[in-house]
Amino acid sequence: MSQTKEFILKTAFSLFLQKNFKAVTLKEIVAKTGLSKGAFYHYYTSKEKLFFEVVDAFFFNAMLVDYSLFRKTSLKDFYTDYADHMQKSFKELKEHFLIGNPEVNINFIHILFDAIDIFPGFRDKLLKVMNDELNEWTKMISLARKNNEFTSPMTDEQIARMFVYSNDGISLRLLLEGRLESSHSEMITLWDNFYEEIKN
Repeated sequence: MSQTKEFILKTAFSLFLQKNFKAVTLKEIVAKTGLSKGAFYHYYTSKEKLFFEVVDAFFFNAMLVDYSLFRKTSLKDFYTDYADHMQKSFKELKEHFLIGNPEVNINFIHILFDAIDIFPGFRDKLLKVMNDELNEWTKMISLARKNNEFTSPMTDEQIARMFVYSNDGISLRLLLEGRLESSHSEMITLWDNFYEEIKN
């Protein structure tokens, strides 16, 4: 990706976060970039096309996690690495796009639902990423059970859902409250306690 295109995407994303998709005009985005109309339209001629690439770059790149980088030595190591990864991703968003401001946070959620509404197939793409996440957690939990790390009458998938859904719920709640920086400590505390429960 060229530096100019990346700059346009970041500028547009910042504006969508400050207002939301519907409230931002293409003219406003062009003005904010400081580029000439000709230079800007060389990359994007419609707000919808630009929005699609913004969503693809900043939602899907953030959601696509390389689970091979996480330790598989224990479930605890795995979820600790996952929480650390999420904290790092949040810090990067906060530094570049003011995530943490409650109004901006609500627009972050609006962007997601606007994309589902505007782009056919976006919901399916999103669900695939979420299903892949659940599958990776389930595989790790199956491995931990085989290694006698814990005993629990819950199935591997049920335990995976406890981790994934608690992360989703904590993140959404703290995002709305403007306290997403607390998500790492809250997740680790909850997960440590849950981990001790299934070990017993």
